[in-house]
Amino acid sequence: MDTLKSKWIITAGLALALGACASKPKVEEEPQVQPPVSTPTPTPTPTQTTQPPVTPEGPAPGTVADFRINVGERVYFDTDGYNVDSYDMETLNRQAAWLQQYPSVTIRVAGNADERGTREYNLALGERRANAVKEYLVSRGISSSRIETISYGKERPIDGRSTPEAWEVNRNAHTEILSGQIG
Repeated sequence: MDTLKSKWIITAGLALALGACASKPKVEEEPQVQPPVSTPTPTPTPTQTTQPPVTPEGPAPGTVADFRINVGERVYFDTDGYNVDSYDMETLNRQAAWLQQYPSVTIRVAGNADERGTREYNLALGERRANAVKEYLVSRGISSSRIETISYGKERPIDGRSTPEAWEVNRNAHTEILSGQIG
């Protein structure tokens, strides 16, 4: 029986040994982090939205206010002068372009002077200033039949004070729209 017992012990030992070889030692695994599952975002259904109408800022094109604000209605002169200088030309070029855009508009150019000098002298000087502006606008393609002139001399000052600053602004030619404007 010894042989049977020893066979049995050997068989049991072999089974234990094979079992030990077959199993792996238990190792603690780190928990695996799953990547986030992306869920598609629903595409919004386009809705019709009404935009408020765009209101242009400033005066309407072709109006007296448009001319006054965006173009410029006055040019200024030196003492006893009536020549159109480069600064005046900038304003008068804008006036000519505006008048070309609105061909039914007629204007009046009023020549003005400061308070110094006689009434007769200032009326003549105002007339020369108004005519200088008219001639410049005509040279820029505006029909002379659309431009009338007048001289107010020293009778219509912008600034009624008797100061050099007041005299400077009172020496001007003022372009006024008479007819044909929009609005």
